Amino acid sequence: MGRAPRTAGVGYASNVMSSPPAAAPHTRFSDDGFWWWDGASWKPAVSPDRLWRWNGQTWVPAQTAPPPAAAGKAGAGTAVLITVAIFLGVLVLVSILVTVILLTMGNQIANVFSNVIAALGP
Repeated sequence: MGRAPRTAGVGYASNVMSSPPAAAPHTRFSDDGFWWWDGASWKPAVSPDRLWRWNGQTWVPAQTAPPPAAAGKAGAGTAVLITVAIFLGVLVLVSILVTVILLTMGNQIANVFSNVIAALGP
């Protein structure tokens, strides 16, 4: 008895070679990016030392953030500048308001002071 001829694409080796690799499981990350869902539970996506990050298939080096000192100086400088500008703006506004009041009500204020002096005098 003879064997049946094999056709192309039939057999264990040809199935393994011709089938595409299995798709990676769908990885879902939390909104903050610190956790990932493995299908059964949430797992940390960042190593405890924050040097490694899980990308859904393997651990990769975490990207480094800019040094906090450089970011802090820009933020602090901007805050100081805004504070000084607000202070100067309030100072100018109060000066304008006092000038307008003195120009429009100067005679009445002079009358009040002269009445006080007359009442206190001998």
